[in-house]
Amino acid sequence: MLLHEVVEFAAVRTPDTTALVFEDRSWTFAELWADIEVAAGWLAERTDPGDRIAIVSDNRPEVVVLMYAAPMVGVVAMFANTRLVESEIADLIADVSPVLELRSDELGELSAVQNVGRERIATDDRATAWIIHTSGTTGRPKGAMLTHRSLMAGVMATALARPVGPDDTYLFPFPLFHVASYGVVHLHFRGRPVVLVPKFDAVPVMAAIERHRVTTISLAPTMIAMLLDHPERASFDLSSLRHVFYGASAIPRDVLQRGLAEFGCGFGQGYGMTELSGNAVFLDAEAHRRAAVDEPHLLSSCGKVGPLAAIRLADDGEILIRGDQVVPGYWDRPEANEAAFVDGWFRTGDIGRFDDEGYLYIVDRSKDIIVSGGENVASLEVEDVLSEHPDLAAVAVVGVPDERWGERVVLVAVARPGTDPSADGVMAWARGRLAGFKRPRQVLFVDELPTNASGKVLKREVRNLAAERLR
Repeated sequence: MLLHEVVEFAAVRTPDTTALVFEDRSWTFAELWADIEVAAGWLAERTDPGDRIAIVSDNRPEVVVLMYAAPMVGVVAMFANTRLVESEIADLIADVSPVLELRSDELGELSAVQNVGRERIATDDRATAWIIHTSGTTGRPKGAMLTHRSLMAGVMATALARPVGPDDTYLFPFPLFHVASYGVVHLHFRGRPVVLVPKFDAVPVMAAIERHRVTTISLAPTMIAMLLDHPERASFDLSSLRHVFYGASAIPRDVLQRGLAEFGCGFGQGYGMTELSGNAVFLDAEAHRRAAVDEPHLLSSCGKVGPLAAIRLADDGEILIRGDQVVPGYWDRPEANEAAFVDGWFRTGDIGRFDDEGYLYIVDRSKDIIVSGGENVASLEVEDVLSEHPDLAAVAVVGVPDERWGERVVLVAVARPGTDPSADGVMAWARGRLAGFKRPRQVLFVDELPTNASGKVLKREVRNLAAERLR
């Protein structure tokens, strides 16, 4: 199945059913499909098959239209992370050499386009539909190539693991440049509406849940805590909620217990990543109920393997995954492809183990990635920038546990002889050079970094040192 056929088929089956809601406007499936066809024709006049376009925009309905319209005519849509600073966004754009660059303030023009002819349509489900950049453990981010086939396999895996009811309404609070946007396709595949918000903000999200009687929502654990802790929460009617799904990190048990009590709905977790076009492992509502009562260890698990993925553990415990939902590779990165994809298996970089019930547990990361507030931060990428600071002789960036964010970014640094850098000064220097979620929240100075005999920094020891100093 091709991506655009999701909406095309829904427009035939249930043309008058609401497909998308944004602020005060809504679209039926027939209306959304009409907009997709117009946008596809507009793109076909300006591109050739295989061309890339760069979309640099916050959440708005035109981005949803382009998610379907670009691959419909054989064009690859690259969604740039708008939380990055402009120089980082420029690097992502340069990486894919797009023929068009579409920004938020220009997307409104799509609404004014009149019907135009469409001379071509995609037919190959192996063609790349989207490029989404991942945090690069070797420095610069890598553009994962999500195909029609991988995206639809990701949608099917989630559809089988998380059934959608005939009256469900889904609220999408994540940025559309994130792989989580496959969740929009999932709900459209099931013929159900998606309520899109510009960004996650507790009060507008709770207001949207109440107004649209939202039944299903995906959140990061930090977002769940923000809703529960908000002083205005009691003034909103959230009783329509039936399912809360989360990912990116484990949920604290007290947050789960409060969520079960106060929302009165089921909780589910998904383990996935951009390279998997969504989620491949699922922790269901029953496991969460057990964890809340007397089996808290289950919250350390990411769940059981979904129906469409195969998983095995390498000799060192690294989790390897294969299946149709795995992307074919990274854009223009042959070395990264050779390292990450081995004999049909994708190397996740996570070290795991299975228990006797088949639950998968993440016990370590072989990739040097920090997960903070649901965002992946590549330590090496941050170190590359901070190492340019004139007063720092050596730097190591690590994640330390954080109750709110899961992990927070911490810089451990050695000052150059004859200098006296301050933590505030270093953090101020990083502004404008690193996106906010990548910048260190704290800076620690040491006389030297722990290294092995060959001079390699021992990150595990740096993490322990930082955790001890910040205790």
